[in-house]
Amino acid sequence: MKNNPKRIAMWSGPRNISTALMRSFENRSDTTVIDEPFYAYFLNETGIKHPIYKEVIQNYDTSWNNISNTLTGPIPNGKSIWYQKLMTHHWIENAPLDWVEKNHNCFLIRNPKQVIISYLKIHNDITPELIGLPQQLHIFNTVVKKTNKIPIVISSEDILKNPKLMLSQLCDLLDIPFSDQMLQWPKGKRKSDGIWGEYWYKNVVQTTSFKKPLNQNEKIPDRFLNLLEECMSYYKQMEKYKINNG
Repeated sequence: MKNNPKRIAMWSGPRNISTALMRSFENRSDTTVIDEPFYAYFLNETGIKHPIYKEVIQNYDTSWNNISNTLTGPIPNGKSIWYQKLMTHHWIENAPLDWVEKNHNCFLIRNPKQVIISYLKIHNDITPELIGLPQQLHIFNTVVKKTNKIPIVISSEDILKNPKLMLSQLCDLLDIPFSDQMLQWPKGKRKSDGIWGEYWYKNVVQTTSFKKPLNQNEKIPDRFLNLLEECMSYYKQMEKYKINNG
């Protein structure tokens, strides 16, 4: 049945199009969104000092169980769809995932070569865990085990090449109607953005739609080739299940 209440858990690593995809869904009249609900938990548990980490920890819930209970609870704001932007690197080993079967889990993937190139423009230090690939595969396998079916996998490169086709297919698999509102959105900040948006969303707040990827031929430095090989091994285990792009 169309228009039945849906909680969409979209699991993504960093340096993907996760915020743009959240914008796309938020522009639907039937959808409310939540931005990285486990970020404060992650900062509190790891002690990593991201920009304004103290304010994030003070202003957001740091309990994994409280957050997961919220994400599986009633959809806020009287909407029928709840789009949850969940970052895979925010999952820390042994944090319970028994709740995931209550939501519609989707996995947003991107070729690790492009992720690494993008990440290195901001940070010099990089590991598979920092870009969330082992965690994404673990969550993916957990969902498979709990639901006995392969969850939705969608490629950010495919979305950028043909947004209407890919989002139509995604909506079809989620059993929600596709809306052209998903293809364009107003420029600027959102109340739904986390307070960290000031530091991380400088590019996306200027966007009004999905843009074709640039610099796809950029080379990865030789010293990161072993890292790339390891990351590809995680990525390929999910990539084979991605929504067809043609």
